[in-house]
Formats: sequence, C-alpha cells, structure tokens
Amino acid sequence: MTPYIPDGLASRTADAIQARLMDELIDRFQMNAYVLWYSMPMAIAATRHLSPLVVIYDCMDELAAFAGAPAQLSAREAALLEWADVVFTGGWSLYEARRARHPRVYPFPSSVDVAHFARARQLLPEPDDQRDIPAPRLGFFGVIDERMDLNLVAAVADARPDWQHVFLGPVMKIDPAQRPHRPNIYWLGPKPYASLPEYIAGWQVAWLPFVRNEATRYLSPTKTPEYLASGTPVVSTSIRDVVRAWGDSGLVTIADSVADVVAAMEAARVQDLVKWLVCVDSALTGMSWECTWQEMARHIDAAIERHRVLTTDVNLVDGRWDMAATSD
Repeated sequence: MTPYIPDGLASRTADAIQARLMDELIDRFQMNAYVLWYSMPMAIAATRHLSPLVVIYDCMDELAAFAGAPAQLSAREAALLEWADVVFTGGWSLYEARRARHPRVYPFPSSVDVAHFARARQLLPEPDDQRDIPAPRLGFFGVIDERMDLNLVAAVADARPDWQHVFLGPVMKIDPAQRPHRPNIYWLGPKPYASLPEYIAGWQVAWLPFVRNEATRYLSPTKTPEYLASGTPVVSTSIRDVVRAWGDSGLVTIADSVADVVAAMEAARVQDLVKWLVCVDSALTGMSWECTWQEMARHIDAAIERHRVLTTDVNLVDGRWDMAATSD
C-alpha cells in the first residue's frame, strides 16, 4: 500500500500523518507479527513507535550523495542503523562503508533474471520505435539522472556519428533539456520490463556511461548482469563495483575517455562472443533473485530467533520459563 498525503506539508506534519496511517493499517489487518523493511531511512520518523518482529535496513544507494537529498537523511540513517537487526547492502562498496557501523551487515550485489534477459540472444521482433533506427546501435536502459555523464554521451555521439545511441528510461531530477540532442541519439523514454529483451536484442553494445563522483562512488548497477545475461557486449565507465565484479575478469570493458569508449565499442563488435558467453554464463550462475532471497530470508529468520531467545530469557518467573509471555 502507498500512503497519499497532501503536498507541501512540513516534514513533522507529514511524518505524523504517515504514522497514523501505519497504525490504522496495522489495526485494520490485525498485524500482530510483522517485519519492517526500510529502503529509505526517512521513513523511520513515521514508524519508530511500532513493535516489529525484526527491523531490516536494505541500503541500496548512498542516498545522502544524491542531488536534493533531505537534510535529515544522515541523522535518520544513523538512527535506523542503531535500531535495525539486519542490514543488507546493494553492493560491495556500500558494504564496506556500513560494516563498521552495524554488527550484522551483509552485501547483496544485484541479482538477475537470466532466463528473461537471455531471450535477447534469440532473433526477436523489433519494437516499433527502434525498428527504423539504423545499426550499429549502442544502448542503455535505466533512470536518466545526474549520475549519467551527458557530456561523455554527447562527445561519443559526435566522435562516431555512424553509431546510433538508444536510451530507454525515465528522466529524473534533471531538466530533460540538459540531454544532448544529436541526429544519432534517440531518447525513447520508459519501457516495460517485459519488453527490454526485444530492445537489447537489436543492440550491438550495451553501455554504462556513469559519471565518477560521490553520487556513483557506491553504485552497483543492477543493469550490469542484465546486460550480460542478454549476451550483449558491455562497456562501462570505471564505476568501482563494476570494475571489481566484472571489469577485472574481462567480462565488461572499462573505458572513461572518448577515445577509449570508441575503441572499446569497436573491439566489442569483433570479439569472440561464443567464448565470452561461456565465461558470462559461468559468472551468472547462482545469481538469481531466488538465491538472493533465500540467503536474505536465512538472515531474517536468524534475527527473529535471536529476538525469541532474548524474549524468553527475560521471562524467568519463579525459577521457571514463562513461555506464555512469548507465544503467539
């Protein structure tokens, strides 16, 4: 469920309204045993009064480094780290930045639905808005925001006007007018997840043109293994988690300058894809979302058990365990 509150309220008032809505939700559905799972620390202000079985902080980004981050974000994250039973991070860099701040931090780099994206290795029908774009095509899907190196995009498009650059995804937190406009750059907008393989199947190279700054220092792009599962050669700027997970092994080509990006694109077109795909498929083994969830659930169950034992330990009555105090 998603709470809807009036726009323009003071943060304290908005938090109070959300707290009331949460209380009503829990009461309406008689939730006596539930888990609080936070992907955004700001929500703690509206939920700190609740009594969950377990508190999970799913840290997916260094949100304080994003443009327009709330001033209270760092303080609320500190409070959440103090309250949380388990902390998950969306990559190794985030893990390294959090592991000293909590006793139970576990890294979970992006998983991938291999079967879904592997459809792009087949001959698929071209989407209507991509069908008439000439080949070769260089593609990107994902949020288009301040983390994208728009200057690099423009420079590469100018350096290779014979390459067509296809971008899929919503424009967020930047003025759409900031996007470079060239005859060989196509901004096709957001696309359904289900249709992504049809688009990728028509690309010769997939690209990760991220800037290198505080906003991307801890980035671990989900699209990296998705690109790889599609069987499309990948070129990326030197994002630390991409370099460590995929660049050092040669599965992703790392390039930052215009000349290096152009050279990487050219090399990708003539590489031995059969041999490369064998290595890709081996690296993606065990990276399903199902495997990730099973491992997360194991940590959650362990946290619930710790609470159960702790609750039992404090209910010693007349030298005997008062199990009634802990039963459902």
